[in-house]
Amino acid sequence: MGQQDALDLFSEEKKFMKGRHLVTIFHNESNLYSVVRIRLDETNLDYDEQEAVVTGYFPKIHEQETYIFYGTMKDHPRFGMQFHVEHFRKDMPQSKEGIVAYLSSDLFKGIGKRTAESIVDKLGENAISKILANPSILDTVPKLSSEKAKSFYDSLIEHQGLEQVMIGLNQYGFGPQLSMKIYQMYQHDTLSILQKNPYQLVEDVEGIGFGRADELGFQLGISGGHPDRIKAACLYTLDAQCLQDGHVYMEAEDLLETVKRMLEENKRDAIEFTAISSEIVKLEDEGKIKVEERRIYPPSLYFSEKGIVTNIKRILSQTEYEDQFPESEFLLALGELEERLGVDYAPAQKEAIQTALQSPMLILTGGPGTGKTTVIKGIVELYAELHGVSMEIGDYKKETEPFPFVLAAPTGRAAKRMAESTGLPAVTIHRLLGWNGSEGFSHDEENPIEGRIVIIDEMSMVDTWLAHQLLKALPEHVQLVLVGDEDQLPSVGPGQVLKDLLASQSVPMVGLEQIYRQADGSSIIELAHEIKRGRLPESFSHQQSDRSFIRCGTGQIAQVVEKVVANARKKGFTSRDIQVLAPMYRGPAGIDNLNKMLQEVFNGNAEEKKRELKFGDVVYRSGDKVLQLVNQPEEGVYNGDMGEIVSVLFAKENTDNVDKLVISFDGIEVMYNRQDLNQITHAYCCSIHKSQGSEFPIVILPVVKSYYRMLRRNLLYTAITRSKNFLILCGEEDAFRQGIERNNEMKRKTTLMQKLQAADLGESELETETEVAIDPFEILMKVDPMIGMEHVTPYDFM
Repeated sequence: MGQQDALDLFSEEKKFMKGRHLVTIFHNESNLYSVVRIRLDETNLDYDEQEAVVTGYFPKIHEQETYIFYGTMKDHPRFGMQFHVEHFRKDMPQSKEGIVAYLSSDLFKGIGKRTAESIVDKLGENAISKILANPSILDTVPKLSSEKAKSFYDSLIEHQGLEQVMIGLNQYGFGPQLSMKIYQMYQHDTLSILQKNPYQLVEDVEGIGFGRADELGFQLGISGGHPDRIKAACLYTLDAQCLQDGHVYMEAEDLLETVKRMLEENKRDAIEFTAISSEIVKLEDEGKIKVEERRIYPPSLYFSEKGIVTNIKRILSQTEYEDQFPESEFLLALGELEERLGVDYAPAQKEAIQTALQSPMLILTGGPGTGKTTVIKGIVELYAELHGVSMEIGDYKKETEPFPFVLAAPTGRAAKRMAESTGLPAVTIHRLLGWNGSEGFSHDEENPIEGRIVIIDEMSMVDTWLAHQLLKALPEHVQLVLVGDEDQLPSVGPGQVLKDLLASQSVPMVGLEQIYRQADGSSIIELAHEIKRGRLPESFSHQQSDRSFIRCGTGQIAQVVEKVVANARKKGFTSRDIQVLAPMYRGPAGIDNLNKMLQEVFNGNAEEKKRELKFGDVVYRSGDKVLQLVNQPEEGVYNGDMGEIVSVLFAKENTDNVDKLVISFDGIEVMYNRQDLNQITHAYCCSIHKSQGSEFPIVILPVVKSYYRMLRRNLLYTAITRSKNFLILCGEEDAFRQGIERNNEMKRKTTLMQKLQAADLGESELETETEVAIDPFEILMKVDPMIGMEHVTPYDFM
């Protein structure tokens, strides 16, 4: 049975619409989502109109061609009846005359009627499918030059190739959106690559895991122990573990055990450990993994760690800063600064400022209220004074002398706080490095950033990949200051860069411990430091001037939060001032449920009819507080940025005929089409991870035992330190206590600290690497022999 016959058989029970293109209402080039009006020729639906609107993922369709769309008819609440396309194909002519007319049409330049007849005479009425399968078959057509044959094939691919691929992918069970992602990766080689090695999808296409590729492999008859299957399982497991748990590597034994369980999950075949070890060795030979002793790394993380070490040593090797001005000059300038700013720096703060100005690199750490922001301001002010440079960016001409101060942070909100406290411009690290999404970063070792002193805040949020990219983009002569709180949550991405730098003791470091903000009567700061020490103070549940605790159970959280928010609003606080934080999304006390409730409190639509747009189960209204979930460097908006919906535009009101939202992120307005709304979510309540790098006047923090899986000391510490003025805790005291007692249970596997220490000792590698990356038999001696035998009993051997 041919592909076309299979499609027709597959589509017999499908609803279809057959017609010719009239007008393209909307077409997104990036993902090929389209809305098209067609002249209807035929359908098996109960539909009497002469025209129809079809929507789905397909390329620009041509006016001269007829298409058959398969899918379902839906009644859109605003746009009426629309046909949602699941798959499609061109309606190709079946007779010789029809095929000749098609090939000699304006779609194929240089192919006249006589040449078209020659092609069909030679190759038959299924000439098109033959040529698509084997373009060299055109060499057999008389009097068809190689140049004309190539031009014809390229045009045929343009008009037929994508449709053929989409049909094939649909038969393999891929939906239209995922099919487009696969096609955009492999283009016209898609089906041949999938048939040869479906497990290639795991490496190349985001959103396709091992399980999906394994289903396809099973359909194609690939056996359980096939090398491609084992390799894909190894790569998927390694990447997943590093991304999910923040590790930089996996132990070889752990990888073997996990992969074996995965491969044998459906009990198709028993997989030998030696077979897995053998493929791991091949993966290293292919450069797809990196092995160091018994540690197995994704190459990008291995080389990122090594790059961090190389660049830190490069920066520390600078010696020109030690004696650039006498200590007496520094102390005099510092005294004048204290008098001008009205501050009295403590000894540790003075040490931090002096070290930053007289060393190539400094790590400044400290918890909330210890004066990190005060020190940063002191560093930039004194740098300007001692070097005789201006802090006004307008005084510099970029072409001749770049602005010497570079301030950055992982999030837009943290950067904004830096700018407000120093009076200097500050940006996100991604923006500083010129991140262009799929195109990567514009600044690297070949094109470094410009600046003389670089200060990075909230360094605990910076993962291994970003730290490497940042450090290698620093110029040759630079002073670097990294600021952070090591007790906060580690980065979302792999690694624990700040913690490893501190543990290595390879970089000059000043820790601030004395609490200054407590002098203002902040019991929030006091509570944070008690939690940092692993203690829940006796005053935890007592009412304080700036914090309180409300006892309640999981089922009461939403009601309690609602009342607290309502009282705060009566006192004049807005949704920008009040931030609810929670560690989990699901459940009655989860982020999703709390956001629904809080939207009605802050931005209800019962009385004042506000514009709103429904997307799935979520309703977005004008005035809603929202959170950006993905980086959009071209718009200057990044993951974790909070904004407000300032406008809802309906399809009938714009030339694109698509629903849109306009969201303002601190004055930066970004337009979102309907299909892009998965990039945002409501932000009345957000995760503690997403709040990192921000401060809010009021923080409401529910903690109950149903959160137990997520509760840890650094999570609670991070949440509490987001509060600037008022902290309202609600939930179960025992849940807080249990969370504080859980510390370092999720220790990340990294080797940055050891690599830095080895570099200090002049060693070229962390350990001496074995000549053979992995000795399978040595590993097998350490692997649990009962893996995969959970259901086996002694009777099975009798």
